Amino acid sequence: MKVLHSNIPDIIIIEPQCFGDERGFFLESFHEQHYAEIGIANNFKQDNLSRSSHGILRGLHYQVEQPQGKLIFVARGEIFDVAVDIRQGSPSFGQYTSTILNDENHRQIYIPPGFAHGFCVLSEKVDMIYKCTDYYSKQSERGILWNDPTVNINWPAMDFTLSERDQGFLALNDIAATDLPSYKK
Repeated sequence: MKVLHSNIPDIIIIEPQCFGDERGFFLESFHEQHYAEIGIANNFKQDNLSRSSHGILRGLHYQVEQPQGKLIFVARGEIFDVAVDIRQGSPSFGQYTSTILNDENHRQIYIPPGFAHGFCVLSEKVDMIYKCTDYYSKQSERGILWNDPTVNINWPAMDFTLSERDQGFLALNDIAATDLPSYKK
C-alpha cells in the first residue's frame, strides 16, 4: 500500500495495492497489522454503508462525546471528501484537506477523532463504506456549516442538495467551545 500525506499531518490517505486482470480485481480494504504500522492503530467499532445520488452534499459532521475516527472508501462511484480540523489548540485548527475517492483509484482516507467530515457526490450514485472508532451517538452529533467562509472549502462547482439540518449548522467561529473537541498531542 502507498501512504500519501495531506496538508494536515494527522490525516492519512491510503492507496491500497490492487491486483487486477480481465476478470476484475482484488484488494485488502483493511488489515489491522498493516494499518497499525502506518499509524492507524484503532479498534474500529462500527462499519457503515452510505448511498447517495449526484449532487448530494453531506456534512460537515462530528460528535462531541464519543468522537469518531473514520476510515473511508468508495465501493461504487466518486466523491469529493473533506476533513476539517476542529480541535481547539491544534496547529491546523480551521484548516481542511480534501481528496477524490472513487471506485477506480481505490483511495481511502483516515480521519482521526476531532475532525468534521463531509463529502459531495460527483458520480450518478455512490456507495461509500466507512469504519468508525466509536459508535454513533445522536445526542452527541454536531456539525459546522458546509460553506463556512473562514474554512473556505474549495468545493467542486455544481449545484448541491443538502438536508435542512446540514444547511442550519453554524460557522466554526460561532460554535461554543464546549461543542468542540480539544487538541491532544
